[in-house]
Amino acid sequence: MPGTNLTRDEAATRAALLDVTSYTVELDLTTGEKTFGSTTTLEFSCREPGASTFADLVDATVHEITLNGRSLDPATAYADSRIALDGLEADNVLVVRADCTYSHTGEGLHRFVDPADQRVYLYSQFEVPDARRVFTTFEQPDLKSSFTFQVTAPEHWKVVSNSPTPQPEPAGNGAAVWRFEPTVRMSTYITAIVAGEYHEVLDTYEGKFGTIPLGHYCRQSLVEHMDTEELVRTTKQSFGFFEEKFDFPYPFGKYDQLYVPEYNMGAMENAGCVTLRDEYLPRSRQPRSFYEFRTSVITHEMAHMWFGNLVTMKWWDDLWLNESFAEWACYWCEAEATDFTDAWTGFANARKQTGYRADQLPSTHPIAADNVDLHAVEVNFDMITYAKGASVLKQLVAWVGLEPFVAGLRQYFKDHAFGNATFDDLLAALERSSGRELQGWAREWLQTAGVNTLRPSFELDDEGRYTSFTVEQSAPADYPTLRRHRLGIGLYDAEPGEAGTERLVRRHYLEVDVEGASTAVAELVGKRQPALLLLNDEDHAYAKIRLDERSLDTAVTGLSRLDDSLARALVWGATWDMTRDAELPARDFVRLVLANIGTETDSWGVTRIPVSAAMAVNLYSDPGSRAELRAEWEAGLRELLLAAEPASDHQLTFARAYAGAARSEAGLADLEALLDGSLQVEGLVVDQDLRWTLITGLAAGGRFGDAQIDAELERDRTISGQEKAAAARVAQPTAEAKALGWEAIMDPATPNETSREMVLSIFRAGQDEVVAPYLEKYLDAAGTLIDTLGFHKASIVLEHGFPKALASPELVDRVEQWLAATDAPKAAQRYAREGVADVVRALDAQACDTRAAGA
Repeated sequence: MPGTNLTRDEAATRAALLDVTSYTVELDLTTGEKTFGSTTTLEFSCREPGASTFADLVDATVHEITLNGRSLDPATAYADSRIALDGLEADNVLVVRADCTYSHTGEGLHRFVDPADQRVYLYSQFEVPDARRVFTTFEQPDLKSSFTFQVTAPEHWKVVSNSPTPQPEPAGNGAAVWRFEPTVRMSTYITAIVAGEYHEVLDTYEGKFGTIPLGHYCRQSLVEHMDTEELVRTTKQSFGFFEEKFDFPYPFGKYDQLYVPEYNMGAMENAGCVTLRDEYLPRSRQPRSFYEFRTSVITHEMAHMWFGNLVTMKWWDDLWLNESFAEWACYWCEAEATDFTDAWTGFANARKQTGYRADQLPSTHPIAADNVDLHAVEVNFDMITYAKGASVLKQLVAWVGLEPFVAGLRQYFKDHAFGNATFDDLLAALERSSGRELQGWAREWLQTAGVNTLRPSFELDDEGRYTSFTVEQSAPADYPTLRRHRLGIGLYDAEPGEAGTERLVRRHYLEVDVEGASTAVAELVGKRQPALLLLNDEDHAYAKIRLDERSLDTAVTGLSRLDDSLARALVWGATWDMTRDAELPARDFVRLVLANIGTETDSWGVTRIPVSAAMAVNLYSDPGSRAELRAEWEAGLRELLLAAEPASDHQLTFARAYAGAARSEAGLADLEALLDGSLQVEGLVVDQDLRWTLITGLAAGGRFGDAQIDAELERDRTISGQEKAAAARVAQPTAEAKALGWEAIMDPATPNETSREMVLSIFRAGQDEVVAPYLEKYLDAAGTLIDTLGFHKASIVLEHGFPKALASPELVDRVEQWLAATDAPKAAQRYAREGVADVVRALDAQACDTRAAGA
């Protein structure tokens, strides 16, 4: 439908023509299970009386349209998701009465029935362009307005929106009406309606600028799992931090956080009405990294209340800035105001790695993407937007200094409160506060793509001292920009530790500005070569770094001797980059992990690094000796599990990893024994989620089938149980399991979160024979999947359903042929190209590991 793909030029034309005074949106949620009533009264002015424009409304049955008292025929005025508005006056009133459709894909107004108790839950998700699925809009961020919502719903429901929740008024037949007060001016995409039989807990925050009412909400079946005290504490810590740093009152009166089911994203920053995945309320034990990530989500969404909601981008070209800022700010807040004081280490170990990966795919793009229309926004809404953008802002803070950066932000909020702004407006504020010229910085970092690689190059004298030292910078041929980097350099040596052990301790640190292909570092000349030389120490820069031969040997033989967790994260990242870039054999990385992960202290390092090692085993290793490396990995994880401190995060992580790796008869027997209790590991609680992890491992190994999965589902009749059961079924190494799973994934009726769990589980390493037919099935489906499933659901299938486990030159050739001939949507082509790129990288890494195996 071309009408859904609003272009930047169309939006600019409409914004130049109109000012929007107010929306009154009346929603009737009592009309049925498939649709709801939506009546919108939209008041706006027009700078050119007599002109024409259009309003947006998607997937609706329109009953009446009235413009300035004139009745318009829906059969002719409403077409292609747009309502044509002709003969505008200086002041206009548009009234549209329609029935809109409930969503099951997490777009628009999503409807969910909890299988645990049959209670109904609704929530809206409007970013980027989906408010128009719920009410008639001018769907673009720079046409801000005030919104008055009136919602009719069953009288026993909770109804929450951007304004404080009013007392419901009886409406008869078991229904009631909630009449919300008008909002402050905001964009359509951050309005919200959440309704249903939610559990509610209220609190207040007393802060620098007064009292803010707080609300926390979840499904009734999750009440026992909502750790409200901790959620409230995190919320209050975050408010205290941001109010102090931004020096601007929270703009939206109250602050509700609602944990909702089947959510496509992590969370959404609706003004004063934040929605979050209810997987963040875990029913089973989780490692510290889980809670660290949840905290970053809470702080991320709160940062948006100022950056994004108070001051909003004019068009989606600056979506990167919206998300990059909130991403940087959430880690800043975590490290300064919460218990997660080492948040920047977690950022380096986990989030930043997703940015590096995205920046090395053929789909990479400048951070400030050229979003000419909404389709471009969807394609460019990725980890370049989030992780690379946050990393680059971190570099900018190092470049200008934190205090000038914060001073510029404060002025930016004051200058543009409740309005729209561009990145140039922010840059101007930062230039004034810092006194630095930033246009050149912006061009090289925001308008170019790709990641640089930094290597040390040096010569030594007979006493092992540097006689010359340079930092060499390179860039990929397709993206040749060499950038300026604010770079820390650390020199680490071994020192005696406790009980005869050794520690790696930093003896010297300096910061330099790296520019061009080669930067001499005169300060290091005459310094003794350390055991470990670490470029990008303190992690200011966004760049891949390389370890020299001696430093790599130090890391491999004893990374755990390095006390500083952030320095370790940089070494973990460097060795992983070297593995992915076929400079370090996969077997060496796997052995590095097995030797050192047991003593890693960073929660994200403990959780994430074994995932990378498993990828090295299954995708990057020499195929001829892969079975031996898999056996070594499996045995090593078993040893780590048994040696881990009882009830520790290490123990839980290694149990999960062992369940994913165990394929030997002995390993599968261990999983079965852990499940039935005949094998007990001190401190390891085999709770419901770990039971599903073990069952999925047994299903993938061919040990369990549908009967055992069905029996477990009888124990766990929740939506989580249904999703985990679906994932376990498709993990089985049988043609029937894959066929049934693929059919369900292709079915629009399959709930979005169930589909996601299946996609992530279906194509597994070591199941080549039954996975092989799905390359053609994937390519056949790619052309129509977005139209069939919707963009969000289809994008998960297209990204994670590419059968890269079949890595081979033949797969690369076949997909390249398809790409040359297809007319599939650009998004589908993008994910296929990314899959091919991952396979090519895997083949190169395999060749590196094969050479090592031969040696």
